[in-house]
Amino acid sequence: MTTSVVSIVYVNDAPAAARFYGDLLDMSPSFETSGYITFDLGPGADLALWSGQFEDLSPDVPRTSEVCLAIDSGPDELNAIFKQWQAKGVTILHEPHDAGFGLTFLAADPDGNRIRVAPQG
Repeated sequence: MTTSVVSIVYVNDAPAAARFYGDLLDMSPSFETSGYITFDLGPGADLALWSGQFEDLSPDVPRTSEVCLAIDSGPDELNAIFKQWQAKGVTILHEPHDAGFGLTFLAADPDGNRIRVAPQG
């Protein structure tokens, strides 16, 4: 069995997407090529941005999966992240609200991929 999980997000421009995610996550990529860039999220977890697999990804196409950033602090931290992202101009799809697992909000990257911030559970 593998000891690592890599979540791959398809994007139009990997370097531009890496700048977007690097700013949101406050981290630098751990591996970079022109079309494939990864972020080391911790033991056994990476986020990969991959371009060139699909032509002209549209933010208008519905997405059926999400990147979830699970935070281990409470609602105050989640609301602070929400306000930070709003100030950066990140597209917000659903403002903070209670869900079955706690307070959460949903955003989108420039390619329309969904990014959820939620409590670590």
